[in-house]
Amino acid sequence: MSNTPGAWRTRPEELTGSIAPVVTPFTADGAVDHESLANLVDWQLKQGSDGISIGGSTGEPSAQTIDERAAAIRTVIKTVDGRVPVVPGTGSAKLDETIELTGAAHDAGVDAALIITPYYARPTQEALYVWYKTVAAEYPDLPIIAYNVPSRTAVEIAPETVARLHRDVPNFVGIKETTKDFEHFSRVIKAAGRDLLVWSGIELLCLPLLALGGTGFISATANIAPAATKKMYDAFRAGRLEEALDIHYGVHPLVDLIFVETNPAPVKWVLEQRGLISSGHVRSPLIAPTEAGKDKIRALLAEGAEHLSPVDDGDTIAARAATNGGE
Repeated sequence: MSNTPGAWRTRPEELTGSIAPVVTPFTADGAVDHESLANLVDWQLKQGSDGISIGGSTGEPSAQTIDERAAAIRTVIKTVDGRVPVVPGTGSAKLDETIELTGAAHDAGVDAALIITPYYARPTQEALYVWYKTVAAEYPDLPIIAYNVPSRTAVEIAPETVARLHRDVPNFVGIKETTKDFEHFSRVIKAAGRDLLVWSGIELLCLPLLALGGTGFISATANIAPAATKKMYDAFRAGRLEEALDIHYGVHPLVDLIFVETNPAPVKWVLEQRGLISSGHVRSPLIAPTEAGKDKIRALLAEGAEHLSPVDDGDTIAARAATNGGE
């Protein structure tokens, strides 16, 4: 189905399945690489991803300016061209930046905005309530999704706060939960109601969350195994539990690969090696994988090779550059 950008704003309940949180490619000298980003998005859609997100943790948002992040969102919107929903991360540690970037994303035509809990400051639950309510009020026609990732932000949004926001704020529709406390998932849904949309950002909790009534995944695994991630979702929904479990356990090595060193450095290195982006560059304070890390990555790639999504000659950034150069 073809849609215009932003078409899912009025039907956020359809933001289901595997929404791929893609990396932000950089050139070897550190500039945002829009050509590689467009290539990566096209490959993701070819592999069946149900949506695209950029600017979450895997996208290195804190190492970019607001203008850079907004430009990357526009590239994703242009490349997707209404084929699937676009749900970017538009949050920051500062309220004015969050409102500015969310506004830029709104104007670009995104379908929802993923807002991280403000990091480092460790706000209270009342402060988090005010934060999300304030952002949502600025753009009342845009579905707002909280992004709970306490391992990176040092604050966790409580189930009761999520329930209060879902009750009081019409366009607060859901939450991406990136916590290894699986009981927390259940308490959030119980407190807020089963109409709350809940995505897993923890790779090995993606499948279990579906059994609790989860909406889908926004999982870094989809950067290198988008087809398998999508197939796991589809198999569960179709009642093919053994198939879903086979994929869940089969991608374990690829999940371990992502975190050999700090995400997204290992993922970017793999994407560069496979020709999907021009460079695996990560911005400071991250560094490229060490030689020891690369050895581990290679071993895990071999172990999980069955579930890696294929890259054909025409999928590479080199092929794209040759095509564009011939126009």
